[in-house]
Amino acid sequence: MFQVATHPTSFDKQSYSHTQRRSSVPQAVPSVQLPRTLARPPYAEVSRQAIAAAAPELADVPAEYIRRGLRPMANEYVQVSSFHLIISIKRCRRMLAGISALAPSHLPSSMPRSRLPPSLAIPLRTTSTSPTYPTHILAVMSSKTASDTAMMFPVHSIVLASQCAQFPRIPSSHQQPHSPTLQLPVLPLSVPSPAAFSVLHSYMYSHRLENVLKALFPMPSGFLHSLSHEAVQAALASGPTLHQLSSYLCSSVSGNPQALASHAAHVKELWQTMVALGLNDPELWDTVDLAWEVILGAFNLAAAGPM
Repeated sequence: MFQVATHPTSFDKQSYSHTQRRSSVPQAVPSVQLPRTLARPPYAEVSRQAIAAAAPELADVPAEYIRRGLRPMANEYVQVSSFHLIISIKRCRRMLAGISALAPSHLPSSMPRSRLPPSLAIPLRTTSTSPTYPTHILAVMSSKTASDTAMMFPVHSIVLASQCAQFPRIPSSHQQPHSPTLQLPVLPLSVPSPAAFSVLHSYMYSHRLENVLKALFPMPSGFLHSLSHEAVQAALASGPTLHQLSSYLCSSVSGNPQALASHAAHVKELWQTMVALGLNDPELWDTVDLAWEVILGAFNLAAAGPM
């Protein structure tokens, strides 16, 4: 079984003291332990060996070029100036088309971990876009519970190898050309939260920050519309915007601290799983920071009573 590197099992218990726009967490919810920030691990670059194993033709291409090329809005070609070479990078839309081409009837969303097969034979459906098919199926299970359920995710090994510094080297996968069926190896993977991995799996393909926030807790639709990294950074630097977002969240749960604690747990699990995978994406980390600031503000508003 694959198991990513050791992950944090608890919050970094830094002192919780807000600036003027917030007070400390009240004693009304003593069971909730909230740190002031969620610590980012030291930056680590992805493994060149993992990239070479996933895509030998990209073995000498800088990882940052590969990541840029895999973004949905990237050009079809990425120029590697140091090598005076044009490297063709399959776009995200082709990879998503490849995932969509897998027949759902042969790709369960989950399976008992005790009955995972070594591979799955999955028929292919016709797509309107020229597809790049997945290379593996990840059977993702929790490293923190004894649940027998594994969530199943089709993946392209280069997506993981180019974005996850702590992800183990993935064995190569070979397919028969022009076959109507893919034989995809099933790789068991243990992470802190399979549900959080689902959010990160989607993000690694789409890079849609608004979808990350939507998966964590309610946010105003106007703020989420086509959310950019610049908008996330601006919100982090704006006390009024943070207050507005926290007010929205607090109102959406009627100030219920248990509901807020559940939302905080979702952010915590996402943070733990990002650290475990070594997903060092600045845009994603800033978005997690924003989510945490909103959670902290919502707790303070709930403690203060009706607004």
